[in-house]
Amino acid sequence: MSSSEHAFHLHRFVSPIGTILLVTDSAGVLRALDFSDYEPRMHRLLLRHYDDHSLIETKIPEQLSALLHRYFEGEVSVLSAIHCATNGTKFQQGIWRALRMIEAGRTQTYGELAAQLGLANAARAVGLANGANPIAIVIPCHRLIGANGQLTGYAGGLGRKQWLLAHEHAFRNISA
Repeated sequence: MSSSEHAFHLHRFVSPIGTILLVTDSAGVLRALDFSDYEPRMHRLLLRHYDDHSLIETKIPEQLSALLHRYFEGEVSVLSAIHCATNGTKFQQGIWRALRMIEAGRTQTYGELAAQLGLANAARAVGLANGANPIAIVIPCHRLIGANGQLTGYAGGLGRKQWLLAHEHAFRNISA
């Protein structure tokens, strides 16, 4: 491992919507979360955010496992207790912070989030930043919907997005 290489731990978590891949750093901070059927995408995002990195498969940290179990058992507000960090542009990081402010059980449109951040005409840029989010579920990109109330793109698939929103009781005029 070179001095600039990031050493990360890879964990697997079985959820009601499929096996989830989690990447943490040596301090246990979540750096990536994706679904096992999208593992190549997770690796691409890790390369984009951390050029030089290695992954060592290990057992999931107990606290992270407990919080995810609580989330999937219905205690949806526990996501805010999961410590996470990632690289990204200043703009992306601002969008990702704003996503974490959307309460479980609520949705926003891309345009509403853009306007809330003072970027009234940047709904498309918000969508691109949302799509580059390497920490799905915890940075709840699934809570953004189209201007017409329809579910729009979700990297884990629209079926998972619909499941997550139903699980969080987000019933704001959503149609698939």
